[in-house]
Amino acid sequence: MNQRKNSGATAAPVRAKRTGATGPASERRDHLVKLAAELFARKGFQATTVREIADEAGILSGSLYHHFDSKETIVDEVLRTFLEDLIARYRAALADAEDAREALSQLVTIGFHTLEPHRAAITVMQNDWNYLRSLPGDRFDYLVRAEDEVERMWMEQIRRGQASGQFRADVDPKLTYRMIRDGIWVAVRWFRPGGRLDTDALADHYIRVLFDGLATGDRTTQPA
Repeated sequence: MNQRKNSGATAAPVRAKRTGATGPASERRDHLVKLAAELFARKGFQATTVREIADEAGILSGSLYHHFDSKETIVDEVLRTFLEDLIARYRAALADAEDAREALSQLVTIGFHTLEPHRAAITVMQNDWNYLRSLPGDRFDYLVRAEDEVERMWMEQIRRGQASGQFRADVDPKLTYRMIRDGIWVAVRWFRPGGRLDTDALADHYIRVLFDGLATGDRTTQPA
């Protein structure tokens, strides 16, 4: 989701750090996470204060610490929830895909389907990635591991399609993946639920352009 140099880290699944709370306490915690996520997306993680999160929830700042020990813990939960859902869906789709074209179509569709439920998390990933990665310690190292795993899944399917003759052999798999990736995630900045296109229609349009292009007729013909 972010342009960066390859860290060399081994891909690894995202590990959850959530509490085992259930019932009203868990529901209250989830509500606070959603409120905070919206603030992070709107104002930026750095600019959002604990007091603002508490004010949004209608509680005192001290009460927020009954649920979270820091602002970082909240954004951690926001991002982990998104990444775990995304990677689980990707894995399931790849397990069922018959060929590389179907696999890429499924990955594109899944990406666009996350724009509504994970809009805030995707926005935070785009806006605050570098800052979160710059924080001391290894708390947010899982962002790199998750991105590496996602990149590996996409590139395996692009190379699979090239090997089978479904995809052109003269395109670079990593560059192709990054162009597709950015096209999906940047849509969070302009896509509005309830607009002319829903996420299914958005994904279908993107897939048509991805595989069929814009040109008609002889696509080998160069303009004069």
